[in-house]
Amino acid sequence: MAQTSAPVDTSWKKGGMGSINFNQVALSNWAAGGENSMSGAAFLTLFANYAKDRLAWDNQLDLAYGLLKSGDAKVRKNEDKIELNSKVGYKVSHESKFYYTFLFNFKSQFANGYDYKNDTLLKYPISKFLAPGYLLYSIGIDYKPNDAFSLYLSPLTGRTIIVNDDMLAQAGAFGVDPGKKSLTQLGAYLRAMYKKDVFTNVNFQTKLELFSNYLDNPQNIAVNHEILIAMKVNKFITANIGTQMIYDDIIPVTVIKEKSGVKETKTGPRLQFKEVFGIGLSYKF
Repeated sequence: MAQTSAPVDTSWKKGGMGSINFNQVALSNWAAGGENSMSGAAFLTLFANYAKDRLAWDNQLDLAYGLLKSGDAKVRKNEDKIELNSKVGYKVSHESKFYYTFLFNFKSQFANGYDYKNDTLLKYPISKFLAPGYLLYSIGIDYKPNDAFSLYLSPLTGRTIIVNDDMLAQAGAFGVDPGKKSLTQLGAYLRAMYKKDVFTNVNFQTKLELFSNYLDNPQNIAVNHEILIAMKVNKFITANIGTQMIYDDIIPVTVIKEKSGVKETKTGPRLQFKEVFGIGLSYKF
């Protein structure tokens, strides 16, 4: 009797992509000036998505870490990211594009971060793993008209900021009260995501997150906006350019300016911006 194989469960879609990017500059008797530098970064994205009948469960883990060596300076990190997203949705009806949704998000980093602009502070980390750590848990409605776009809106969202370090907690870093290691907020949350191949071998994706804290200055909106353009050269070589903008009025940023030989330090909420460009090896699975 011929044996029949078990049916493949098509409810799950699993996969990911890993990449390693490199950048190197070497100068010798270069009249225009500059200094030698070398950098590298590793990125890993894993996903596991479930869809059956009216139930959908999307999970994604994004990891990144990079190092930079410039001139005679010590090795410094230039990329550090841990982000886990999990979203469970149940369709309002079989034909509907709206889902009743529970969303969970976790963000942190792998290694210590330092303020390299201020030599006197290089011994003291300004960030660590779980300092900060961000937890977001939310109930709302998710609108998914197609595979490329989703818009999630929640009037009931909790956000917990964790500062699991005694020195940073005592300093009141990342908006927590001095001496405490966490701050919990209750507010409204919006997340819009778009991802699509805009040209052959060119993928564009963007994410916008907005959060308003009901308990303290709800008119001050915390903003996180990310853009990533991935260009595929061939099966293994890719080029990527990405930007990220963050504004959160409870997170103070220190800026040091020097005028007439005198350093002036100002601390307060500011727009944070990061841009990353890289070319390297990638593998999709």
